[in-house]
Amino acid sequence: MGKFLLQEYVRIGEQVTGTCHTTPPDADLAGFYDNVDVTRFEEVRQWIDTRAIGEHLTLINCSGISYNAFAHKSNVELWAAVIQTNLMGTFHAIRGILPLMRQHRYGRIINFSSVVAKKPTPGISAYAASKSALWGLSKSVAAENGSLGITCNCINLGYADIGMGVEQVPAEFQIAIKAQIPSGRFCPPVAIFKLVEMLRATEYLNGADIDLSGGLV
Repeated sequence: MGKFLLQEYVRIGEQVTGTCHTTPPDADLAGFYDNVDVTRFEEVRQWIDTRAIGEHLTLINCSGISYNAFAHKSNVELWAAVIQTNLMGTFHAIRGILPLMRQHRYGRIINFSSVVAKKPTPGISAYAASKSALWGLSKSVAAENGSLGITCNCINLGYADIGMGVEQVPAEFQIAIKAQIPSGRFCPPVAIFKLVEMLRATEYLNGADIDLSGGLV
């Protein structure tokens, strides 16, 4: 999903840069990526200091990993790694860019959570914990910075035809999931881009978490 959003902003001519860690960028996007380990704050801060240019900054946090295991059988280190990437990685980016946003009295922070954090699902306690924590983080950051023209919101993404949303779901379960979505289809990537753009354009929308799930029940 991050690569898709980067491609869209490159396509429309925005000044944009992204990060990668384990997945290398496509050759045509190589100049728009930096290799950054988001679990290491100093790496994140250095990247921001190098790349954050201009007074109208938007930060889109969509780095994420998952680990599937029942809690009583889980590997504690692998469980913690999900928290380090999904929650601490997001916080590191926010912590690194907020001083610049506060200086310019403008900023848009968009964090990607997940609807599965609201939907009881066995085997994903680490992922659900990391993503649900983003709701509280976003609301607190919104309250602290809203008076300076800075917003912080969460998108709770459902099952999408891109990235981690569907690729890890067996085909037979995809049929069952689609049956729970009124439109009977997964989220098209363009809908994600449109919602991100709405959040960028709407200053009064702050501290919210928005389900982009097609009405998944």
